Amino acid sequence: MAANGSARIAAPTNVSLGLTPPVAESLEFKTVSVFLVLLVCTAGIVGNVMVVLVVLTTRHMRTPTNCYLVSLAVADLTVLVAAGLPNVAESLSGTWVFGHSGCLGITYLQYLGINVSSCSITAFTVERYIAICHPMRAKTVCTVSRAKRIIAGVWVFTCIYCMLWFFLVDIKVVESGHVQCGYKVKRELYLPIYLIDFAIFYVVPLLLAIVLYGLIARILYLRKSTLSYTAGPLLAHPSSSSSLGAQNQCPVPHALPPLPPLQVTKMLAVVVVLFALLWMPYRTLVLLNSFMATPYLDDWFVLFCRTCIYANSAINPVIYNAMSQKFRSAFRGLYHCKGAEASHPAAAFSTV
Repeated sequence: MAANGSARIAAPTNVSLGLTPPVAESLEFKTVSVFLVLLVCTAGIVGNVMVVLVVLTTRHMRTPTNCYLVSLAVADLTVLVAAGLPNVAESLSGTWVFGHSGCLGITYLQYLGINVSSCSITAFTVERYIAICHPMRAKTVCTVSRAKRIIAGVWVFTCIYCMLWFFLVDIKVVESGHVQCGYKVKRELYLPIYLIDFAIFYVVPLLLAIVLYGLIARILYLRKSTLSYTAGPLLAHPSSSSSLGAQNQCPVPHALPPLPPLQVTKMLAVVVVLFALLWMPYRTLVLLNSFMATPYLDDWFVLFCRTCIYANSAINPVIYNAMSQKFRSAFRGLYHCKGAEASHPAAAFSTV
């Protein structure tokens, strides 16, 4: 019994690995696991591929914000392919079937996708803050070329950072005879890594998002109040002389630059909120298990945590389609094999 407990303590707590018998081998569990994962991952892969295609093939969709959404879509694809699909194979076979190289490569890709997703969300949050709170500066800062450089830097940094996992995992045979892709170092060594990951790629992005979206909401409220106050005299006196009208109208455009489409900001805020909620069960589980003497590894709850992760990677295209008219039109154009630009040629200067 002690040996089995030790094995569960050493069991990996990454996204796709680590289920243990007997529950994981039951027909009921395998059926539910395979169905859920395949359903979510298939929908997510199709949706994220469509996001990448519509932005790359439609000129008016190539905006700074959409560049970050493409980076997020590619990261989500990485998570779905490297975590979701191996989870299906594990559920069906009950053991690790990808060997030593697969253990290293798949674990690396899992964390690469997870961390790039977080960084991409942080990047477009900062971009939205600059676009709304500093609109004059945004003309030179929020550009497609700068967005591409930031995205390249994010991927390079994360690729290097995640190389640490090549030295932390390996395949092993547990007492039950099953092969697992697990950790080859002591628990005390990978504990700081999990805590650093939790802080850098979850806590910090969410705190930053709370602060920046709070500032965005404040600016929008103040501008709405100012516009209402300024527009009042004009609406109240439609028959005023032309000189008086000109006098009232002149300060407005100079003092208040036009706002970017607010629907974009709402859409991105929803993406951030869902990121926080859907990652919370897994992040909480890993954090608690890092300090508990006997980790909580109930297979059904672990499956729930993983399904939330896959759902987070799959739901973003649904949000874009539901909240962005431009994405809906582009998706329809892609579906019907037509050029999306032909549908909205005058929308080239919109954000999303």
